[in-house]
Amino acid sequence: MAELPPKVTDSVLDLIGNTPLVQLRRVGADLECPVLVKYEVFNPGGSVKDRIALAMIEEGERTGALQPGGTIIEPTSGNTGVGLAIVAAQRGYKCIFVVTDKVGPEKVDLLRAYGAEVVVCPVAVAPDDPASYYSTAARLGKERPGAFAPDQYSNPLNPQAHYLSTGPEIWDQTDGRVTHFVAGAGTGGTLSGVARYLKEQNPEVQIIAADPEGSVYSGGSGRPYLVEGVGEDFWPVTYDPSLVDRVIAVSDADSFLTARRVSQQEGLLIGGSCGTAVAAALKVASELTADHMVVVLTPDSGRGYLTSIFNDEWMARFGFLASEGPTVADVVATREKGARPSLVYVQPDDTLRDAVKLMHKHSVSQLPVAQGEMPLANAEVFGSIDELRIMDAAFSATDILDHSVSEVMSDRLPTLGIGEPVERAVGVLDSINAALVLDGGRPSTVLSRADLLTFLSSKSL
Repeated sequence: MAELPPKVTDSVLDLIGNTPLVQLRRVGADLECPVLVKYEVFNPGGSVKDRIALAMIEEGERTGALQPGGTIIEPTSGNTGVGLAIVAAQRGYKCIFVVTDKVGPEKVDLLRAYGAEVVVCPVAVAPDDPASYYSTAARLGKERPGAFAPDQYSNPLNPQAHYLSTGPEIWDQTDGRVTHFVAGAGTGGTLSGVARYLKEQNPEVQIIAADPEGSVYSGGSGRPYLVEGVGEDFWPVTYDPSLVDRVIAVSDADSFLTARRVSQQEGLLIGGSCGTAVAAALKVASELTADHMVVVLTPDSGRGYLTSIFNDEWMARFGFLASEGPTVADVVATREKGARPSLVYVQPDDTLRDAVKLMHKHSVSQLPVAQGEMPLANAEVFGSIDELRIMDAAFSATDILDHSVSEVMSDRLPTLGIGEPVERAVGVLDSINAALVLDGGRPSTVLSRADLLTFLSSKSL
């Protein structure tokens, strides 16, 4: 093969790392402390996960765990899969990636574009549930001959890759002036690897984990939140809490609105988990002076969120944006205080008798059917039950009231965002008696046709 000019890159893998630092001049204009973004979208796969993908595959090749023509199997929210797929394309491996149904269709299509097989699993199940994406990936690994599981959640090459590359880059790019490093807590590999390196250079450097509200890192159970690729419902081996000085919980609303703000004001198109990290970084920087320097790592691009975070209709439907004029929030506010809890619902395993008692107690004629405790995720709402359906069932079978709600429940109620206009509520409730209201992405209450009529009547007086 002819020798190439020195400025020609031999492989796309040589483009991994050495990403730029960009100051948030507009978003951070009112802050004394500079906030610098480690902009990982410059990696060939568009995310920070390219770094660990290359490291884990090369280790698999070195140890013999990954043989020529083998299959790479990994549970992922998308970015690690893309990184692995790029390396696999260069090295001749097959890929199977297991994702949850929370992952947007753009990310699934992107993985398939690299030739990978994608298996989608429900998000609203426990990690040890056979249907979870962790369990599914483990099962596929046992079933497929020649399977190799990088396992980013326990592979020491995950934090090691950041110790060897990301950490040194940040230290060099800031001339050793970095005082605070902020990143999202997912597998914990980025935080742990960068933290170990930076603290070896200067033990006073503060490491801050940005975490979605509800994730275990900030004291939650792992639910419910919509932001993808960050937060966990278990403690990964790759996360070293002894290196983390502070954890900041960030709501879905703050994550998404920050992502939109940075994209529109700085020209840096960032995704939801990036918004989580930047929101935490801005909070940290607001407490500091010009003598400090905050570096925040944004793991990927916002291109995978064009139909969600950057779509006004989607944001409104999930209760993240409010329209002008009367909104669903105004209708909810007209209810008599203390009339009933914000959200009354039944579990799938509750009996129909329980459902009837709950309806009578709170003077409602329909209930959502959801699995879990408040606050709920939208994905944890599976259906609905109403008096008419129970009555029809009881007419056919006298013992039906002792059966579970899941046996006779109907489809989910339609949803309304808390900030959507009253006109849309009128359109939705024109053909159905009730709708589920989402506030900040979470179910908050049921809006009935009677609630809407009460509101409209009060306005006409």
